[in-house]
Amino acid sequence: MDPSEKPDWTFFTNHGHVLVCLAGDPDLRTRDVADLVGITERSAQTIISDLVDAGYVTRIKEGRRNRYEVHGDLPLRHPLEEDHTVGELLVTLGRPPQTKRRRPA
Repeated sequence: MDPSEKPDWTFFTNHGHVLVCLAGDPDLRTRDVADLVGITERSAQTIISDLVDAGYVTRIKEGRRNRYEVHGDLPLRHPLEEDHTVGELLVTLGRPPQTKRRRPA
């Protein structure tokens, strides 16, 4: 496939793509995430907030920049995959989370 052609559909949602980006490079700017995923910067901000609110990602302020920790120990959200973790998915895709497992609260 010509790299300039954008597929009509993909196997992952934009939330999944953003998660993969943040796991691969926790220092990415929102603008960079948006460019990689092929969405607007506002959409990337919304998705990152969704992931933070759901506990899959922690946003850490470092000066004016953000750093992200992906929590690979959490289960995937859909009932068909809920017996697998985010970390398993990321490892399969060659992007293991850059953080250690969280201890239960």
